[in-house]
Amino acid sequence: MKKISLICFCLLQSLVFSQGTKLKTYLDTKQFYAPNVGNYLEVYMQFVSYSVAYKNEGNGLRAKVLISIEISDSSKTVYSDRYVLESPEAIDSVQDDFYEVLRVQLNPGKYSLKIDLLDVYKDDSEISGNLPISIEDFSKNTKISDVLVAEYAYPSEEQTNFDKSGYHIIPMLSSFYGTDSKTLPIYLELYGTEGISDSSFQVSHRIIDMKDATEVAGFTRTSTIFKSTVVPVFETINLEELPTGNYQIEYRLTTNDAEILATQTYDFERSNENNDMFTMENLQLDPAFQSSIPNDSVLYYLESLIPISKPAEIRNIIETLKSKNKEEARKHIQGYWTLSTPTKPYESWLKYKAQVLFVEKIYGNNFQEGFETDRGRVYLKYGTPNQMNARESSPSEYPYEIWTYNKIGVYSNKRFIFYNPDLVNNAYRLLHSDMIGELKNPAWAQILAKRNTYNGNVDNPNQNNVKHWGGDSNDLFRQY
Repeated sequence: MKKISLICFCLLQSLVFSQGTKLKTYLDTKQFYAPNVGNYLEVYMQFVSYSVAYKNEGNGLRAKVLISIEISDSSKTVYSDRYVLESPEAIDSVQDDFYEVLRVQLNPGKYSLKIDLLDVYKDDSEISGNLPISIEDFSKNTKISDVLVAEYAYPSEEQTNFDKSGYHIIPMLSSFYGTDSKTLPIYLELYGTEGISDSSFQVSHRIIDMKDATEVAGFTRTSTIFKSTVVPVFETINLEELPTGNYQIEYRLTTNDAEILATQTYDFERSNENNDMFTMENLQLDPAFQSSIPNDSVLYYLESLIPISKPAEIRNIIETLKSKNKEEARKHIQGYWTLSTPTKPYESWLKYKAQVLFVEKIYGNNFQEGFETDRGRVYLKYGTPNQMNARESSPSEYPYEIWTYNKIGVYSNKRFIFYNPDLVNNAYRLLHSDMIGELKNPAWAQILAKRNTYNGNVDNPNQNNVKHWGGDSNDLFRQY
């Protein structure tokens, strides 16, 4: 399932934050199945503690978020709810992120998930967005559920939405695992194994290095499991010896004769290096450098480094943002440029600052800073595209832009397509790219022309996407 930040509704490989009074929330979805319920969707939300307001109303220091959720198919609303979520009680000034889990029964098919969030104690803090959802039929044949990674889990006999098969699971809503992440706790479910002829079967996992599609030695494991209607699997994978890189965990369900019945994957990024980049207690602030950072914009400019930072660096930026310590934020900004461009850190910073202000002016909207938007992030990360083709109106397609880069590092002719399905707010989202590490969406052409195109199927999402008059996005995407 897709993972997004509600700040920008971009897919998961980048952590994105905003400044000021804006609520910051991360969201993920996973699909499971229960015999007496059917196929159902789990919706996970993580509310960033420093972005919400806490108030004492006689029951301790708490935050409140108004949640409105609506799930629709192509013709009608199939689920809706609206309620106030109250955070756990905060201890003095210590406030942790808090979570919400929803479960919604859905029949197989394609849906649109719409969520609106509002901090009850803040004015002008509402954020909203839409996410396409595809529900697979887990009731037929042998299947493996989505892979749910836990931030932490422990045995539990409670029956809350956080509990599954005897475990209380707090979901991990990031696919980045730094040096301090020693293990990967994974939960998944197996369906339809009662149809296997033998009384037992095999479940294995392996880790694949995405750089060269090779299996990483020492991380493959196979277990024998007895069949049942639903078989829960909870295991912990040790990551201590896994080096830095981009990986995929592949699960296989096979018969005892090695016949593959089902597979499922989970992609993640690992950093296994001691990163002391921002342990800069002795860094002396340069008055000239610091004069370029207004005091009311320190956190804003620190956040603006996220699009060009490595995952390990992003983690340190987030920790500094949570502390709200402006002196540490100033050190962080100056330290970043001192280490990345030691010969001319001040000049490099001023150049980047100008780019941040440029994307703020061009791509910012009423609920996102410019660097939080997909176009702003791509612009800051990869620079000015060599070709930009915009279509603000089309008889058959949503407004879209296609950016082409002749060269990004060692890669040539890389393209990005952004679209605006909401038709308002200048809120273009990344729909598809052929750049390594960016969102790849095989159904992008169908989604772009969704207003007059029937959905395809899982194997061929574009089967009904016939040529439309005025619909030239395919030609434009491939012509450069």
